[in-house]
Amino acid sequence: MDKGTFFGCFLGMGLIVFAVVLGGADNLLLFLNLPAFLIVFGGAIASVMIAFPLKTVFRLPLYLRKSFVHEEPQPQHIINQIVALAETARRNGLLALEYQLDDIREPFLVEGIRMVVDGLPAENVEKILNSEINTMNLRHKHGRSLIANYGKFTPAFGMIGTLVGLVLMFARLNPETIGTGMAVAILTTLYGAVVSYLLLLPIAEKLAILNDSEVQLREMMLKGILAIQTGDHPRVVRMKLQTYLLPEERPKDNFFTQNNTVEEDEEKITEPETKEKLAA
Repeated sequence: MDKGTFFGCFLGMGLIVFAVVLGGADNLLLFLNLPAFLIVFGGAIASVMIAFPLKTVFRLPLYLRKSFVHEEPQPQHIINQIVALAETARRNGLLALEYQLDDIREPFLVEGIRMVVDGLPAENVEKILNSEINTMNLRHKHGRSLIANYGKFTPAFGMIGTLVGLVLMFARLNPETIGTGMAVAILTTLYGAVVSYLLLLPIAEKLAILNDSEVQLREMMLKGILAIQTGDHPRVVRMKLQTYLLPEERPKDNFFTQNNTVEEDEEKITEPETKEKLAA
């Protein structure tokens, strides 16, 4: 769950309602208008259905849900897993990695390690996994673009709704009802602006950040997989992977400040459980 998205939406809507009440509005129901709602949301949906394939439009609820509910990436945990795999591979060989796949939750990492265990050349492993990263990036780009364009269309249909309301108001011009008619006409502009700038466009930006984080995480896993395949020492693997972390995210006792040598580290690598499995 993304607390920032929930809190931002709650704060934004709360401030708007508070401003309305503070401004002296006696009845909040004046701000509810079904025709304005239909013009803004229905018109914008019609536009995105023209601009995007239907299968992409039907995934709109999933894209919106992603911005509110998603798992926070844990790069340090994944680094520890990859380093443990590197220790196993260095001590017992690449085939021993197969016994540890059940403990890994990341499908991308499991797939890469499985290809290494199956003996695929490093160039093929890199090409396949890079292709997966690119495909994921493109899929996320379509979803982000869908929401961003939805956010651009809603203010336009807000203006269209206002113009429609003004035409109807002037067609039945009455000095006693002109104020109410003008207020209803302007509501569509309000709906379009709030939905676009408070919800849709910020959500599109949030999805872009989430996508960048996921791409970076997978690139880190790819580098770790290739390092394991080439037989890098676990300490070197950790050095490569922690370059993807911000300085404040790295453990205080990380390898950069340690003086022990690679040979000393190698003596500390023990995998009794894996040895027992191999012996069985």
